[in-house]
Amino acid sequence: MQIQIDASAFDNLEQAWERAPEIVREEMLTAVVVSDVLIGREVKERTPTGAGSGAGLRGSIGATEEGLADNVIGMVGTSLAYAVPVELGTRPHFPPVAPILDWVKARLDVPENQQVSVAHAIVRKIGKVGTKGAHMFERGFDATASQVERYMALGVERVRDRLAES
Repeated sequence: MQIQIDASAFDNLEQAWERAPEIVREEMLTAVVVSDVLIGREVKERTPTGAGSGAGLRGSIGATEEGLADNVIGMVGTSLAYAVPVELGTRPHFPPVAPILDWVKARLDVPENQQVSVAHAIVRKIGKVGTKGAHMFERGFDATASQVERYMALGVERVRDRLAES
């Protein structure tokens, strides 16, 4: 999933980049870092936890930012492959029973003598209907979009102020 905010809509940012690229890069990078922290927090809050303490997928979500010659890029994401099916959901398939059993033991109040049969029932259900997506990245961004736009606008204002001072 990729979300872009087009800063070219902000008046004269491109001209400012040509005039003082280091100022624009610095101020916009600050805005992107703050935005990524905000988005990352919202995504993590919406990320389901597995059988463990939540350090799995939730703990793997992070941000990286980079100031390029003519652009600033920020990314919130994870390198864990199973994030995509958690985000988008899955079609019917038969997952391995062991992780489902771990989840049943950790998350459900099921008597020990019934845990294996409950895990198999969940696997069969996933085999019939798949899984729903959590949409934690989509929802996390949607929840912060107006704030991110404000941070970007403040970055542009700081660029204008610094250029006016020079």
